[in-house]
Amino acid sequence: MAVEEPLQIRLRSWAGESRDLSVTMRTPGDDFDLVAGFLVGEGIVRAAEDLATMRYCAGTDEAGEQTFNVIDATLAAGVALPPSRAERQVTTTSACGICGTTSISDVVRAAPAWPPDDTIVSLDVLLGLPQRLREQQSVFERTGGVHAAGLFGVSPAGAELLCLREDVGRHNAVDKVVGWALREGRMPLTGTVLQVSGRASFELVQKARQGGIPILAAVGAPSSLAVELAEEADLTLVGFSRGSSLNVYTHAHRVSG
Repeated sequence: MAVEEPLQIRLRSWAGESRDLSVTMRTPGDDFDLVAGFLVGEGIVRAAEDLATMRYCAGTDEAGEQTFNVIDATLAAGVALPPSRAERQVTTTSACGICGTTSISDVVRAAPAWPPDDTIVSLDVLLGLPQRLREQQSVFERTGGVHAAGLFGVSPAGAELLCLREDVGRHNAVDKVVGWALREGRMPLTGTVLQVSGRASFELVQKARQGGIPILAAVGAPSSLAVELAEEADLTLVGFSRGSSLNVYTHAHRVSG
């Protein structure tokens, strides 16, 4: 079975002020990537140098063993803690990346000022990404119970898989990919396609936008709000990418052939 456990995220300023930011249900593994990507999605950090340190801190089970279910993230000097209203009021489940927000204004994050991205991907390459994603899903192969997100770098020669992450939550899988990119100093993610194994919800479009990803492709359907945000964000949104067909909902100029 796919493992699901809580992860508490504690955020600390360089000056020492701290607060509990959120608790999310996730599949353990790549936790630092998950936290970094979550902070990108929340609009708290945008570059590797914005995040000073991350460490596991006290979290033990009944036997006193470290659970690795609490992470303390310290922001770099000059990076402000988010306002108190950004703190999640309830646990974020593996099915929801925006649970615990208290108003619609808390859900829609300010768009980063990333430069325009004129990435072009061929239709044939785009159609092949779901199968390439599926072939690398080792946890899904064992459990059949996790989502996947794969980041592909696009060039005239095709698409190179840069990072793949799996998790019981589709939003967590995307956070892990974006967090990996942040920690590798790759922000913004120009010239890339984010392929996801499920549907394209509003939250995934927002996370892609926050990371500077120009193209988001899903094997499932997009929601109406996902399409609206993708149109506004100049993001190419693809859905129902299965076998020999797909639907392009916004900014189709990035798909050739």
